[in-house]
Amino acid sequence: MEIVNIIKTKRDGKENNSAQLKFLVDGAVDGTIKDYQLSAWLMASFINGLSVDETTELTRLFAHSGDILDLSSVNGIKVDKHSTGGVGDKVTLVLAPLVASAGVVVAKISGRGLGHTGGTVDKLESIPNFRTTMDIAEFLDQLKKIGVAVIGQTQNITPADKIFYALRDVTATVDNIPLITASILSKKIASGADVVLLDIKYGSGAFMKTFEDAKKLSETLVSVGKKLGKSIITAISDMDQPLGSAIGHSLEVIEAIHTLQGKGPADLTKICLKFGAILVYQAKKTKTLDEAENILKRNIKEGKAIAKFREFVKAQGGDDSIIEDPSIMPKAEHKIEILSKESGFITRVDALGVAETAKMLGAGREKKEDTIDLGVGIEIKLKRGQKVNKGDLLAIVHANSLKNIQKILKTIEGAFEFGSTQPEPQMLIREVIN
Repeated sequence: MEIVNIIKTKRDGKENNSAQLKFLVDGAVDGTIKDYQLSAWLMASFINGLSVDETTELTRLFAHSGDILDLSSVNGIKVDKHSTGGVGDKVTLVLAPLVASAGVVVAKISGRGLGHTGGTVDKLESIPNFRTTMDIAEFLDQLKKIGVAVIGQTQNITPADKIFYALRDVTATVDNIPLITASILSKKIASGADVVLLDIKYGSGAFMKTFEDAKKLSETLVSVGKKLGKSIITAISDMDQPLGSAIGHSLEVIEAIHTLQGKGPADLTKICLKFGAILVYQAKKTKTLDEAENILKRNIKEGKAIAKFREFVKAQGGDDSIIEDPSIMPKAEHKIEILSKESGFITRVDALGVAETAKMLGAGREKKEDTIDLGVGIEIKLKRGQKVNKGDLLAIVHANSLKNIQKILKTIEGAFEFGSTQPEPQMLIREVIN
């Protein structure tokens, strides 16, 4: 078998068979196939597409290119949730302890984010002494003891995907549904959970810009997951404006705490309850979604949700006193208020504009090794559909450096759009597919 013939097959719009794909993935991992050859195959696949069978086999090969976590020693149905990323998306920080408070095991392996802010691991590390690195034995032990653990990716989870993704990033082949599917699902299969909820976001602040593209990706993920024997549920949700009010690592952790205490923003609370109900129901803890959501609401009201968050933080070495005293978390030196220059209704808070502001403040990274500022960020005080008067507080910028501050303020101001009439409300969760 020769790599040139495998590339030629895709170049000519034909399907690669299982043996060819195995040869390709094995060669990528052991280094016998060169980057320029893998890049040629990626571009041919990007242009001509991959069939469902090819996508399924590529996903399976990615998943089995490294370690597959065995969670069978942990009793019960294990659940996980993954988001395609958004602005102010701190759902996991709320969802993991909330679902665990209902007796469901939440086993999550997260990555570090690129772009406007870091990922879930970065946000958790804004909690003093919180540890996201542990070996698998510790991970399993914590799941058995408290029912929830969130750690960073181990080095040997889906090594093939890491190789292919790095090349996709520099060869303009990222935006391809079959390749996205293989990348996302392989990591979820390797992570070992029985049930996986995938939050597929669309809008200006999301990777998928339209609902139609998000739905295509969702349907492909569910179809491929079914072929591989994995229970996959996708929820398509709005990311045309930031989720919640806080954007930035420590700010988002504080907002997550408030949400678990029943004092969080309405949109964040709603999405966490809906997603949580899906996971509790899929874990066979209730007979209906409504029953599951009512349990979660009660756990918030009775303090069980925030108690589980405290237990989770302490188990991973973090300082749980942040619940009573969030001031011990990283914070910015400067707070700058953004006031409205006009009256009317807010018709849009552009998530992309907010994301660009966060990145300029230092909340994001271009490369994985970049250092991020855990204390900076933005608080959005008014959202789409709300009435505003001239001089009202729109946002607060948390900055540690005043370099480029005028550009930063101009960018966040430009994210707010106004009109004379109240816009129609947009659905937060557009569709659930399973």
